[in-house]
Amino acid sequence: MKNPPFEYHQPDTLEDAIQLLAVYGDEAKVLAGGQSLLPLMGLRLVRPSHVIDIGRVAGLGAISTESSGVSVGALVSHSMAERSEKLRTNAPLVHQAMPYVGHRAIRNRGTVCGSVAHADPAAEMPAVCRAAGASMIAVSSRGERAIEADEFFVGYLQTALDVDEILTEIRFPALAEGTGTAVVEVARRHGDYALVGLACSLTVESTITAAALSFFGAGSTPIRLGEVEQLLIGEEPNEAAFTTAAAAVRSSIEPSADVHGSANYRRYLAGVLTQRGLTQAASTVGVLA
Repeated sequence: MKNPPFEYHQPDTLEDAIQLLAVYGDEAKVLAGGQSLLPLMGLRLVRPSHVIDIGRVAGLGAISTESSGVSVGALVSHSMAERSEKLRTNAPLVHQAMPYVGHRAIRNRGTVCGSVAHADPAAEMPAVCRAAGASMIAVSSRGERAIEADEFFVGYLQTALDVDEILTEIRFPALAEGTGTAVVEVARRHGDYALVGLACSLTVESTITAAALSFFGAGSTPIRLGEVEQLLIGEEPNEAAFTTAAAAVRSSIEPSADVHGSANYRRYLAGVLTQRGLTQAASTVGVLA
């Protein structure tokens, strides 16, 4: 379908983009890669009067590391993230998620920050952000603020971003020593949204000292199951512990049903993926007991 009419803006600086958002507010949408926004516009699910393309803004296309972790700028594409040695080493959940994101053409244009700002609960990156404890950096004419992942996703396609804010960067904290990670999912076809997926991590000394289980495709936002994570603390990373966690997930999670799968089927998949993901995470650091 053709897009509804809109006025197109292509600022050269972040300051100019921020000023445009300050003027047009909720009448405007920010365009980075366009792989989420343009389909919504074509389907008339959003009808912005103004589209602000930040593709020419300098300084937003970097992946940078420091002692506290690694940051991903607003113009970093999925393909750039997929090829990044910095992310593979410092934020492996991001790197592991990339092959699941759409198809190559989508990954070439779509951006990591764009996917997070879009906040589709069936997409990989929102769940990865919750599992990793990422911080989203939002900038407006009022200044800059950091929004923690647990507070960022507030509903279906809804985030804590104000209408005049731009998501300029995502910061992923450094991994603790002995941490393994995994991203697993089940989809009808490769490149489709997941029926259910899981981004998970385990930190192991002699026993499990920290765990993260972040599900996508199982609710209106990415879901962290803290009570199941706590069950893993103090356990050895073995099949028995992971089987217990999988059973607890099936008892705790409340996925919705649609034409692609019933709630019971998705609940079953969540348990299967729990055991599979935890096993892979433990194996990546060689601690599977």
